[in-house]
Parts: sequence; C-alpha cells; structure tokens
Amino acid sequence: MIDPACAEEQITQVDVQRIMEMIPHRHPFLMIDKVVDMVANERATGIKSVSINESFFQGHFPARPVMPGVLIIEAMAQTAAVLVVHTLGPESEGKLVYFMSVDNARFRRPVFPGDRLDVQVTKQRHRGNVWKFEGRAKVGENLMAEAVFAAMILNE
Repeated sequence: MIDPACAEEQITQVDVQRIMEMIPHRHPFLMIDKVVDMVANERATGIKSVSINESFFQGHFPARPVMPGVLIIEAMAQTAAVLVVHTLGPESEGKLVYFMSVDNARFRRPVFPGDRLDVQVTKQRHRGNVWKFEGRAKVGENLMAEAVFAAMILNE
C-alpha cells in the first residue's frame, strides 16, 4: 500500500546514510551515493561518483578501467528501490527488492573513473509488490545506458 503521506512528496536530496537505512546494500555493492529530485510514486535520480578506487576496476579493465554495464543497471535498480521505499513509507525500509526482468538494455557509451553518473528512473507501473521502471544513465548530457526493468519487494 502506498503511504498517503508520501504520495505527493518531493524530496530534494537523500544522502548515503539515509540510503543505507532505506535499502540493505552496502559497500562494495552500494552503487549510488545520493538520490536527488525524488517524487514519490513517480521518479528519482540517483548519483554515482565513479572513482578509480572502486574494487571492480581492478579487473575491469586494469589498462583501461570501464564501469561494468551490469553495475550501471544495478545503480538503476538501487535508485528505484529508494523510490519504492520512499513511496511505501517507513515500514518498507530495509526490505529486499529482487530483479524480475531487465528488458531493452542498451549500453551507449563507456563510463570511466572520474565520471558523475546520473541515474534517472521513472515508474511505469506498480501492481501488488511488483514494480516496473524505465531507467536512463547519463554523464552530463550523454546517454550512457538505458533499460526497462521490473522488481519485486519482499513482504516477509
């Protein structure tokens, strides 16, 4: 059930500490540093400051480090999970959210250390505990990746 108190609320920024209260991901698998411009039940933008110190750059690829595309999709999913928790309210904090599908994933350009990745997600629909989103990852005005994905929040 969508929390009516959050349904129309726009949030300017959610810091990393609050993100870790909302979703269970932790370093080295937390793929967003903050969330900005979030409107409950509608959209959010996650920010990832890509650093050469990321553990995945040790093997992907040492001579020319590139952020793996699957981790860009994961950043989309984590941004969407924060949006879902914000929409549903405090009782959903820390619950697990699982991918159900990833469709139409396209990787347009590589993401390098030093880039600021802006991860925009927009809710397409929501039925029960299943949510579907469209995600777009940009560096500046350049579209780096996009996908449509569905996820399920567990009500254990």
